[in-house]
Amino acid sequence: MAPPAEGANGAVSAQDLKLAEVSQKYTAEAAKRFRPEGLGQFIRLKEVGSERLRALAEDPWVDHAALNAKEPIKDGSKYKFIVLGAGYGGLLYAVRLIESGLATGPDDILMIDSAGGFGGTWWWNRYPGLHCDIESYCYMPLLEETGYIPKSKYAPGPELLEHADRIATHWKLHDKALFRSSVKTIRWDDASRLWNLELTEGRGPGEQSRELKLQARYVLLASGILTNPQVPKVPGLETFAGSIFHTARWNYQVTGGSPNDEALTGLEGKRVGIIGTGATAIQVVPKLAKYAKELYVFQRTPSGVWWRGQRPTDPEEWKTKIARKKGWQRERMLNLDSYLTDGAEEGQENMVADGWTEMPAFSAVIGSPRHGIVEPTPEKIAEHLGRLYKLDFPHAEEVRARTDSIVKDPETAAKLKAWYPTWCKRPTFSDEYLQAFNLPNVHLVDTDGKGVDSANSSGLVVAGKEYPLDILVLSTGYVTPSIGGGSPAVRTGVEIYGRGGKSLDDKWQTQGASTLHGVCSSGFPNLFFTPLSQSSQASNNAFTLDVGTEHVTHIIEKAEARVGGDALVEVTSEAEEAWALEIMQHASWFASVMGCTPGYITSEGEALQRSADPMEMAKKARGSNLSQGMAAFLKLLQEYRAEGSLKGFEIASRA
Repeated sequence: MAPPAEGANGAVSAQDLKLAEVSQKYTAEAAKRFRPEGLGQFIRLKEVGSERLRALAEDPWVDHAALNAKEPIKDGSKYKFIVLGAGYGGLLYAVRLIESGLATGPDDILMIDSAGGFGGTWWWNRYPGLHCDIESYCYMPLLEETGYIPKSKYAPGPELLEHADRIATHWKLHDKALFRSSVKTIRWDDASRLWNLELTEGRGPGEQSRELKLQARYVLLASGILTNPQVPKVPGLETFAGSIFHTARWNYQVTGGSPNDEALTGLEGKRVGIIGTGATAIQVVPKLAKYAKELYVFQRTPSGVWWRGQRPTDPEEWKTKIARKKGWQRERMLNLDSYLTDGAEEGQENMVADGWTEMPAFSAVIGSPRHGIVEPTPEKIAEHLGRLYKLDFPHAEEVRARTDSIVKDPETAAKLKAWYPTWCKRPTFSDEYLQAFNLPNVHLVDTDGKGVDSANSSGLVVAGKEYPLDILVLSTGYVTPSIGGGSPAVRTGVEIYGRGGKSLDDKWQTQGASTLHGVCSSGFPNLFFTPLSQSSQASNNAFTLDVGTEHVTHIIEKAEARVGGDALVEVTSEAEEAWALEIMQHASWFASVMGCTPGYITSEGEALQRSADPMEMAKKARGSNLSQGMAAFLKLLQEYRAEGSLKGFEIASRA
């Protein structure tokens, strides 16, 4: 960051001196956690060598009998649209295609998902204490269209899962989905001008899986960002003799209770360990603490924990202040986003008024409309970082002070403090987590950034000390969506081959991110994906999905109308290169991650590694986003659509 600024008389303010001291602390704490293997220190749960641990990735919620009783999808079937994913992103694609009139026939849409039902992350995650950390009125898609009123300001997991099914029911999507299925390859056929998909449909224990080949005119990727649970490569983990499971596949047979009943009576009299102190653990720990005889919380990096303020939805407030006019949900999404991007106007109503709206420095990773493009010079970048650190400092200090005010033991409180800028990890919100460490049965095992050393049949070992356990909970997160440089193929876990057999992932690794507006790539006609690189992101992922699916549907709708249906839609290489050059101008804004502790946002430190190769640096810059934030990106897309020519696309009839 920039050095402390001098005042008019040459003096440095006390606040600037304190900020310089804190930034040095940030640097020291980040260095403790850096590992040269980066993402290699973790492995996807479904790829672990141990059969026992691999089994933890299986779907514990699926009703195989009910799905097997349905009429099976026929091998060789052809669809207009195949959507990969049946979470909120996939549902938004399907709804927009139906509402636009693009999908009206019985074979127009097929949604494919590896889960046993609709919901995406809300299908898989059913751990006790689960809530969305974004206000439900902003997060839950299509509230206005379905007329549903969330029960509380922050919806719990079961309600979010029910809402996915509500959307599917409202738009009659239950017969347009293939569950328990993993797509292996998606290959463009130049002769038929169709996408060929090869996939495996699971049928459950004792049943033979089915290998299917399907065809589609359009393929839409909506695989989500929290889809592949991971575990750290802890030596001996598979030898632990007690019960073990990942939070993404909670085992209520071990803990007692259910997704709708948080009475975890199976933990009574048990020594429970949980590895991880991220956003999931913040919600889980208080529930474990209530029932476990002893709870050991193994921490590599603490989370910054801010206030939550959960409360029931007030019917009168809903009617008069929230759902007060047509278009209210998009307006509310934008209002929340304006506070996170430091873009709120003076005197503007704060509709959401929660902890998120008190951290404008989160704009470091999602952009801001206030400061323009940061020039890629050392001086301008240092000035930019200094401004961000100053913007964040008061809030970060308040978060640390809150820890001191709640946790009674000073030594424990010190270890629970987050020594990194707010934007470096997903902020967390709880009115229960810090309080749990005041209970006599809850023990923080801080690893000083090193992580757990090893495991054995009895428990875990940290710094030479063994912690005997009966039950081990892995709250170790997910593979970062930026893996593979953010390649849509790697993120989806599918091999994708376009014109001439060209691999989408090879294109990404060779050129870097290559899209127009973050949703399509040249050489891959009629293939679209939800935006990640070369677009814009919001803390509210449902907002990102809403904007992306709206844009993709518009492109397809206008292209189909132009040729009278059955269109070929492909972005030109010139258009995507022009867009890449635009994106690269914004890359310096995101230099803010360089001061971060290794974690999810930095791909476990890989994003922090500087390369001497100019081509590699250029590829990283191509993977950036617009630096003015989601509202500016949305405006850009709206202006593009209003112009009407679909500039940058080649559109032809498939016939």
